[in-house]
Parts: sequence; structure tokens; C-alpha cells
Amino acid sequence: MTETRARATTPEELARLFVERANAGDAEGLAELYEHDAVLAYPPGAVTVGREAIRAVCERMLAHAPGPFEVEEALPTVRYGDLALTSTRPADNTGGRVQVARRRPDGTWLRIMDRPEIRPGAGAE
Repeated sequence: MTETRARATTPEELARLFVERANAGDAEGLAELYEHDAVLAYPPGAVTVGREAIRAVCERMLAHAPGPFEVEEALPTVRYGDLALTSTRPADNTGGRVQVARRRPDGTWLRIMDRPEIRPGAGAE
């Protein structure tokens, strides 16, 4: 049985949905926020390509998460047609988290590139 999850109707909603799903321990739901061929710059020093690989990385990340995730301060979104550059100011002072999202034909948004800057030593092991 497939669960129906909320979908982002704006690129900015992706960050909130990520936090909600991460706090629920929902690695599959996290992966659904990405296009099938998305690129994730995680774990540190590596590149993960594709939704299934992203799901596996999310499972490992959630297993090592230090505590609840929080929605971070959003920086202004930059849009170009069906593309959007989103970013947040990390609460852990790592520099910045940056994502590129694409609007799908149904009007919803998914991430196509994600660089989640993290504290040194806080990777998925």
C-alpha cells in the first residue's frame, strides 16, 4: 500500500516537508522530495545520485541524527521559470544549505540538486 504524502506547492515548502519527514523518521518520504535523477552532495565528500540512493542515505542519516530537526531561516528564493534556488541559514553555523528545485507539470516542486552543508564529524557513517 502506498502512502499519500503532502507535496510541495512552492519551492519553499520543501524545507518544511523535509523537517517534518525527518522528525518522523520517514526516509522514503524524504526521498520523495527529490526527482528520480536528483543529485545530493551527501554524505560529506560524496555525491549521491538518484532517488533510491538518496533514500538509502537518508536511512543512514536518520539512524545517526543527534536530535530533532528544526526548520531553519529561509533566505530569499531565486526563480527562473520552472527552476528555483532555495537556501537556509543553518542553525549550526555551517555556512549554508542550498537546493535547486524544479516545478513539475502538475505544479508541485521537487529538489533536483541539494548541498546540505553540515558540521564536520556529523556525517552519516
